[in-house]
Amino acid sequence: MATCIPLSVKMSPSIALGLRYMFNGRYSSRTLLKALSDLSRRGYSASAPQAVEDLNANGSFSGPLEHYNSLIRDGSLGEDEHQKAVVQKLEQMHKTLRGYTNTPTSFFSKFFTKPKPPKGYYIYGDVGTGKTMVMDMFYSHVETEKKKRVHFHGFMLDVHRRIHRLKQSMPKRKAGKMAKSYDPIAPVAEEISEEACLLCFDEFQVTDIADAMVLKQLFENLFLNGVVVVATSNRPPEDLYKNGLQRVNFVPFIAVLQQYCQTLRLDSGIDYRKRNRPSAGKLYFLSSEPDVEATLDKMFDELAFKQNDITRPRVLNVHGRKVGLDKACGTIADCTFKELCDRPLGASDYLEISRLFDTVFIRHIPLLTLNKKSQARRLITLIDAFYDQKVRVVILADHPLENMFVHDGDHDHDDSHVLMDDLGLKRDSASDLTIFSGAEEVFAFQRTVSRLTEMQTEEYWIEGDRSIKA
Repeated sequence: MATCIPLSVKMSPSIALGLRYMFNGRYSSRTLLKALSDLSRRGYSASAPQAVEDLNANGSFSGPLEHYNSLIRDGSLGEDEHQKAVVQKLEQMHKTLRGYTNTPTSFFSKFFTKPKPPKGYYIYGDVGTGKTMVMDMFYSHVETEKKKRVHFHGFMLDVHRRIHRLKQSMPKRKAGKMAKSYDPIAPVAEEISEEACLLCFDEFQVTDIADAMVLKQLFENLFLNGVVVVATSNRPPEDLYKNGLQRVNFVPFIAVLQQYCQTLRLDSGIDYRKRNRPSAGKLYFLSSEPDVEATLDKMFDELAFKQNDITRPRVLNVHGRKVGLDKACGTIADCTFKELCDRPLGASDYLEISRLFDTVFIRHIPLLTLNKKSQARRLITLIDAFYDQKVRVVILADHPLENMFVHDGDHDHDDSHVLMDDLGLKRDSASDLTIFSGAEEVFAFQRTVSRLTEMQTEEYWIEGDRSIKA
């Protein structure tokens, strides 16, 4: 039975963000409860505007390094020299960014030379090594209101929405008149720069050609507008969009990224998400288990009983499109793999599901071979969105988690051949492209397995309960 956090414990959203790292596979429920109780006794309330002001006023940590060291001293974290080396770098940036702004502070200051922004950091390493934890710890202590912490998928969706909005706002050209070329990327970058001088990206990855083609110009303008970037990724910069379509047009972005961000490797070889930690109970079921459908039905009914709603179909409105789910009750959705991954859904759909539901059942996940590469890619995107928003999952699959995805050579090439012909690619030259080889899915699925392992723990289940937060 999962431990419940007392409802009397209140904390600001920014303090809650500072505690997020506790659930990256490194904390027990007892540690969390003690921390929350301490915060409550010290007077934190939901109306506190900034975590840093609260922390300083209460004589707490001066920055991420002191915070990190204290967790090692009290046994909440184990010694990890790779993590500590990265935290030390982020500590220096924390000090450098104190008082930094990329906008004029007065009418006269805009006529003088802007201060040179500090270099950001691009932190990469294997899955589950604590990259998100150290970045979130840094973010929670940075003393600026103009900061944003976003998942890279969500950020790029927002960028494309802004680009579309600006294009739509342009006056229609008259018949017979040549249309003036209009490039909305620089104005979009300026908009974002006005909203944030620090951008922290989790899971910086490039798999979409539409993203790949705009990144250089977008980030070049962000950096020129004084935006500082800190990002985490599973891949070094030079491996981003590796073997992707038209990668030659993407490669200049790598040079821009390396010019404005120092590369840090965080790779201790330990996946902390797979540590032996208290389980939230059985959340991963196999189709071969007796009466397994009835077991999941009972779990859903027990969760739905606590909702102020009836079990019914739901229709989601995602940017003007209708996405139907057959069975939901309040913040609980009961879906099939076919519903979520056989349809042409993408990150925007999964982010909307993440916004509306805190618990999602995913039934009938098949063995994912390269015949089901598109579905596998959607499942990876789905779990990334769920993990970032702390959505809880109950899974029914045909195979154990570690064996869910199989990269074999026995698959139908017909669809790939049609796409190669449409793109005008020769069969030999296209054989190494990730869109045809499945290599990107194999790499990303390692992250999915790691995340789904953590998502079955007691800590994750507690943090994902939005009724407690409400």
